[in-house]
Amino acid sequence: MKENYQDLFEKYRLSGLVGKYFPPHKLDDIEKYFVRFDKKILGYSVEKRPITFYKLGQGANKILIWSQMHGNESTTTKALLDLMRLLDVHQNPFSCHILSACTLYIIPMLNPDGAHKYTRFNAIGVDLNRDAQALSQPESRVLNDLYHQIQPDFCFNLHDQRSIFSAGSTCKPATLSFLTPASDEARSINPSRTLSMQLIASVNKSLQAFIPDQVGRYSDAFNINCVGDTFQSLGTPTLLFEAGHFPGDYQREKTRFYVFVALCAALDSIANATYKSFCVADYLDIPANEERFLDIIYRGLWLKDGSTFDIGIQYKEDLIENHVVFQPYIVKIGNLHNFCGHESCSLGIQTALEKDHLEAFLNQKATLVINKNVKIINGMLFHCV
Repeated sequence: MKENYQDLFEKYRLSGLVGKYFPPHKLDDIEKYFVRFDKKILGYSVEKRPITFYKLGQGANKILIWSQMHGNESTTTKALLDLMRLLDVHQNPFSCHILSACTLYIIPMLNPDGAHKYTRFNAIGVDLNRDAQALSQPESRVLNDLYHQIQPDFCFNLHDQRSIFSAGSTCKPATLSFLTPASDEARSINPSRTLSMQLIASVNKSLQAFIPDQVGRYSDAFNINCVGDTFQSLGTPTLLFEAGHFPGDYQREKTRFYVFVALCAALDSIANATYKSFCVADYLDIPANEERFLDIIYRGLWLKDGSTFDIGIQYKEDLIENHVVFQPYIVKIGNLHNFCGHESCSLGIQTALEKDHLEAFLNQKATLVINKNVKIINGMLFHCV
C-alpha cells in the first residue's frame, strides 16, 4: 500500500496550498473540488465567519473529523483537504471502498478567526480545546452539537505540535504523534480507549514504512475540558493526530504527506476492520514523546574561566504580510548535551564574559554575525580558539 498512498497523494494533492498560513479565504477558494460532498454551514465564529462542514459516504461507520481548532495549526487541514479531494473522485477504487464502509462528517476549519490571525486562540482569546465543558464559545458549541447529532463511531481530532518533541529518548523527531485521550483521572483503558488504541497501532504500522522510528505517543494526562477527553468519556473512540517536524521541513509539506498517509490508513483500517487484529500493547509500544529538541544548538563555547556552554535557539512564528516568518530566540544557555538540535554546530569560540552574565541573553531574539575569526552572538563577542 506504500506505493498507492504516494501515488494518490501526488495525483490529488492540492498543489496551490503551500505554506503554514491557511486563512479562511483559502478554504473558500478550493470548494470547487468538493462537488460530491454535502455542504452545510453549522454556525458562525465570534467574528461571524462561517463554520462549514462536509458530509460524504453511505457506510455504517460514522467518523467525525475536525481540524484547525487552533488557528495556527494548519498542516493537518491541508492533508485533510487533500484527502477530501481524493474522496470526491467517485471512480477511484480507494474512495469507493472507503465511502461504502464509512460516512464522513468533516469540519476542516473549526476556528476561522484564529486561522485568519494565525493564533492558537479564537477571536476573544479562548483556547477551544479547553472549552469542552463550559461551551462558552460559538465554535465549541458548533462541534458539540454536531457530535451529539450524529453520535459518531470514531472521532479524529487534528492538530500540529511543536518541533521540540522526539519519538522517545532518541534524537529522531516525532514527525507524527498520536493519542487516545483518557476518559477519567485514572486513565482507565475502557472499551472506547481500547478501540482507539487498536486503530492508532494499525496506523503506526503503516507509517513505519515511511517514517521509521519517527512516530510518538502524546501524553494522556486527563483534562475533561479538552474535547478529546470529553468525547472519550462519552464512550466514543477518539484519536488525536499531532503533525510534527520532519528534518528541514519547517513549512511541513513533507509532514503533510505523512498526515495524508495516516488519515488514509485509519480510514482503510476502519473500512476493513483490520484494527481489530491489534492490541493495547501495540499502542503502548509506540515511544512516548519527549521534549528533547531545539531548533538550533551552538555547541562548544568557552567562558573566560575555561568552562564550556551551549546556546539553544527555538523559532517563534510571526505572521508578517500574510507569511509566517520564523524568528530565532535564545531559550537555553548551559550544558545542552541532553538535547538534540534540528541544526547543530560546534563553534569552538571563546568569550571574555563571566558565567553569571549569560542569563541576561535568555529570551532575546538571536543574532549571529561571523567575520573571519570573530563571532558575535547577541552582542557576546567571541574569538575562535
